[in-house]
Amino acid sequence: MRIFLSFSHLFLSLLAFRGASCQNLIQDTCKACSEQDSNVNLTFCTTSLEAALGSGSASDLHGVGMISMGLVGRNVTDTRFNIKQLLKSKQLDPYVRLCLKDCFDLYSDATLSTKEAMKHYKFKRYIDANFALSSIMDASTTCEQGFHEKSGVVSPLTKRNNDTFELSAMTLSMIYILQSS
Repeated sequence: MRIFLSFSHLFLSLLAFRGASCQNLIQDTCKACSEQDSNVNLTFCTTSLEAALGSGSASDLHGVGMISMGLVGRNVTDTRFNIKQLLKSKQLDPYVRLCLKDCFDLYSDATLSTKEAMKHYKFKRYIDANFALSSIMDASTTCEQGFHEKSGVVSPLTKRNNDTFELSAMTLSMIYILQSS
């Protein structure tokens, strides 16, 4: 019984250490990303990654980047679904409906780009992953700008577009660090 308790205590200690070291890895990664890219907010980066499913399993920068890439993918998919729901409304302003249709197309393409980026990143083809992620950032920016082309129109997607942009910027920053090391 005493041996079992000792092993249990050791196991729990190792889990706590791994969690703490992973949390430090995330914090250090986000700090480095926010210092090298003004588009990355330290708090947003840290809270997003620490809340992500699987964040406790990252053991290196590549692993943190994979988690970040997953966040981009989920965000793009959720945003596309949200746009689809918004388009079902009969009360939409015709201009807003047109913008939402454009955004739906942009996020449909971004969904494919996310899959490509993940594949390239997994195999450490960082230049190709960078290209795909950049197109996702462009999609979020283009979507948001469409609403601002007409005076008085408010985008219903501002937060989602900003999150897509920032999650992509975080991941691009991690790729840059990986390429530089």
